[in-house]
Amino acid sequence: MEESKMKIAVASDDKETISHHFGRAMGFTVFDIKDGKIAGKEYRENIGKSSGQCHSCNHGRMIENIKDCASVISHGMGMGIYQDLEANKIKAVVTDEDIAEKAVEKYLQGSLTNRTDRLH
Repeated sequence: MEESKMKIAVASDDKETISHHFGRAMGFTVFDIKDGKIAGKEYRENIGKSSGQCHSCNHGRMIENIKDCASVISHGMGMGIYQDLEANKIKAVVTDEDIAEKAVEKYLQGSLTNRTDRLH
């Protein structure tokens, strides 16, 4: 039987805490998941991030950077990137959790609340 593997990206500026906005995050802490547990992590720069101007994010570049991930977690994001992620088969989760690893653990347990009311 093949082992269960996947990756989960978390928007983060410092590799540990969750960024307040997906499009402005400095990068993504990408967690390797094996058999339902965290098996490792790496940090990837957000190559399509916003310059601070409205609509300055490059959704295609951001998605390309995390296309190998099953899910992405952030504190907030716009409806446009949320829909683009979902269209690319990446589950987008908006959370109140502050610590990246804790959020991933809750996600794996099925207890991480998706705050879609925070989409804008």
